[in-house]
Amino acid sequence: MTALLPHYTHIVNPKLKHTYLSFDEYGELLIKSPGISRKEIETLLIQKSGWIRRAQKKLQEKKGYRVNFNDRMTLYYLGQSYPLKLEQSAEKVTRLHFDTEAFTLHYHTYQPELFQKKIDRFYRDTAQTYIPPLVSQWAETMELFPHDIRFRKTRRQWGSCSSGDRLSFNTMLMKLPEETITYVIIHELAHIRHKHHQKAFWKLIEATMPAYKEQVAILNTYTPA
Repeated sequence: MTALLPHYTHIVNPKLKHTYLSFDEYGELLIKSPGISRKEIETLLIQKSGWIRRAQKKLQEKKGYRVNFNDRMTLYYLGQSYPLKLEQSAEKVTRLHFDTEAFTLHYHTYQPELFQKKIDRFYRDTAQTYIPPLVSQWAETMELFPHDIRFRKTRRQWGSCSSGDRLSFNTMLMKLPEETITYVIIHELAHIRHKHHQKAFWKLIEATMPAYKEQVAILNTYTPA
């Protein structure tokens, strides 16, 4: 029976009152519990097998997952998929190079955590260059001006607008197509006027980007992980 069960990682947290199923940034199954037994886990996995299969299928269809340096060697940038190559060299510096056709990680010592930091740095640097001019452009068009723009890597949100009209953008936005990035910017600017997702908010979005639903559909095919 055990051989038929999906691979999982069990995280024990005594503070939890219930057991939760979720997936990590690689799409692998996580079980968080106050400390249940292996037999209880197996029973749970059998009970939830249908949901797990459906969820994993949906996740596998997502684009832009964090690189698994053992087998997932692809990076998304501005909506395009590019191969990621690893090249070992005598130079004792790890650097990421992009030549419009592929990404290449030049390294001396194999260090996946450092590789990921270099990839994250690429997305952060390009986001900080690419996104502010677009925000300024659409802020003028919509006559909605943020007090500040910030960037950070998050696992769930593409962007947010604080009560003080400070916009925060996920650096992983740079994985998305240009028009989809524009939609996220318009979405967050609209929150300066409407701090909700009610009818007035979506009317403002539609007035600014009539085909916004197409971009929402594209956005849902990517993961911010």
